[in-house]
Amino acid sequence: MDKRFEIEETPLTGLLLVKRCPMADARGSFARLFCAEELSALGWKAPVAQINESRTRLKGTVRGLHYQKPPFAEMKLVSCIEGAILDVAVDLRPQSPTYGQHYAAELSAENAGALMIPEGFAHGFQALSDDVRMIYVHSALYAAEAEAGIDATDPTLSIAWPLPVAQRSPRDCALPRFSSFDERVSA
Repeated sequence: MDKRFEIEETPLTGLLLVKRCPMADARGSFARLFCAEELSALGWKAPVAQINESRTRLKGTVRGLHYQKPPFAEMKLVSCIEGAILDVAVDLRPQSPTYGQHYAAELSAENAGALMIPEGFAHGFQALSDDVRMIYVHSALYAAEAEAGIDATDPTLSIAWPLPVAQRSPRDCALPRFSSFDERVSA
């Protein structure tokens, strides 16, 4: 059987960089976006509850940093299937030795990368190209009452967005700074 994924650990425990290994021939290519059997061995909590598509039109746009509070905390497998993004995950697990730290990776259609983000992390990204398209696989259903986030431009997080921040939603602009963060985000 051909290898479907290459897995790279990040400095943040539980946060994995997943690279798809496309099969290609003269007709084109095929790549597996998700495999419960292979990813559950790495910590994915089955079953898949939701799969969402996101489109971002303008380069420089920042979305996030979002998460869901327990008992609706979720894992995410985030893939960029058109364009390119800088994908960022921030460790919000109070007992973690990497609490408050972030990890950033460029994900693109070309590099076939994804981030497998465990419960207890906030997630956001910046579009590095126009017309970005992403697929999110979620381990829990969206619950509006559990929706939360942290300001993606908070200087205490030291996230080096590679482009000037072109657009953010009013909701994201109103998110609290990390310094005022005191919520419990993992069970």
